[in-house]
Amino acid sequence: MAVIETAERLLPPRLRVRLAPLTRRLGTLLADDSENARAQRQALTAFLIRILSAAIAFVSQIVLARVMGEFEYGIFAFVWVIVVLAGNLSCLGFHTSIIRFLHQHRVEGDLPAVRGLTLAARLIALASSSTVGCLGLLFLHLFGDRMEAYYLIPVSLAFFTMPMIALGDVLDGTARSAGWTAMALSPTYLFRPTLILLFMLLAIWMGAPHTAVTAMEAALVATYVSTLSQLVRVSLRLRRLHGHGPRQFALGAWLRYSLPLFLVDGIGFLLTNADVVVVGLYLPPDQVGIYYAAAKTIVLVQFVYFSVKAAAGPRFSALLAEGDTQTLAGFAVQTTRWVFWPSLAVGLAALAAGQFLLSLFGPGFTAGYSLMAILFCGILAKAMVGPGEVLLSMAGRQKLCVLLYAVTLSAGILFYVLLIPRFGLAGAAMATALAMMVEAVLLHIAVRRTLGIVLFAFANPASKPSSEAS
Repeated sequence: MAVIETAERLLPPRLRVRLAPLTRRLGTLLADDSENARAQRQALTAFLIRILSAAIAFVSQIVLARVMGEFEYGIFAFVWVIVVLAGNLSCLGFHTSIIRFLHQHRVEGDLPAVRGLTLAARLIALASSSTVGCLGLLFLHLFGDRMEAYYLIPVSLAFFTMPMIALGDVLDGTARSAGWTAMALSPTYLFRPTLILLFMLLAIWMGAPHTAVTAMEAALVATYVSTLSQLVRVSLRLRRLHGHGPRQFALGAWLRYSLPLFLVDGIGFLLTNADVVVVGLYLPPDQVGIYYAAAKTIVLVQFVYFSVKAAAGPRFSALLAEGDTQTLAGFAVQTTRWVFWPSLAVGLAALAAGQFLLSLFGPGFTAGYSLMAILFCGILAKAMVGPGEVLLSMAGRQKLCVLLYAVTLSAGILFYVLLIPRFGLAGAAMATALAMMVEAVLLHIAVRRTLGIVLFAFANPASKPSSEAS
């Protein structure tokens, strides 16, 4: 509050009067200790981190594209998307389920289960990702001669990076479950991309070639540094919170809940990143680079969704545990508005500056401007229903989520197969947008039918849950 008051005094009188309603609302938000206000503060923190993250990522991608050129940049983009995707899948759903179970065990006062879960989730993620990495290296050893030679070393480095990607995702979920939003998001979204850029520039300054191999080496070191430092910070804070003591493991219950989430998050993550992967399979690296630059530019819109999603999960879990259906319905509709209106504003601004933003990557990248407009249509459709999959997962409807995302992924694959060969990069963008629209419609129907909540940005948040819920 003191910071806001000081800032107000520094403003010109006329501007101070105009901003008075906003500053009063912000002051109320910061002072209010209700659960809804806490969720809003977490969403605001996540939102600010994602804004800064988007700026860092955008600048770093521009620099990398300028340094490496379209071809090498396309190789790096393709491989980096694959390693992040595989690392996320290697968590086996624990990076999401840990949010629910840690909250549940804390409410029950079961500290041994809390300690056991935090350890088990980390070990499972490390073991799973290491196994996948070893199998990948074995595959390269046996069948590497069938791949394009320029992919071999970057992909090999990616397999060594995977365990830290998986561990970082679990630590993210652990911190978010306790409301430590900055600690959860900063390593992945602020520190890692910054370190990748710094290590890449340092390597080039020391004489390393301007290639995707150098970029992947920088990414490997940056990932280890950011994840291990996060591990130390989260572990020390958890120890202060829960103390030393025995651990209790309920692997059966945790796995039964986590594995469906593994499918939900896995399919969802595939939907988010499959376009770059499929473009890499169909088209040469320079085309991948153009598509990735366009997607990275318009993805500035999606940090709004991810910010709200980061804060909504724990609040959904708490309301479901309390059985407060009316408050849950109102909060769920609020989250869609928190996603939709900022997404619309950011998206329109990104499109207005699209040609200029793409030109920063290099003259050849402006060919991706039309792709931005197509992708924005899909992003906006998804924004209309907000974090619907999080609500379903926290409500124990993870099996339904698996079905919905399986249908969406199948539709997406069909769109890619039909549209990319015919329309090239535009076909990839159309397929992605159509898949996101299918996802939004299915989530809206599922939430309404199972929970009785009309999850739509223009719905009335004060309306009672419908009687359709089963």
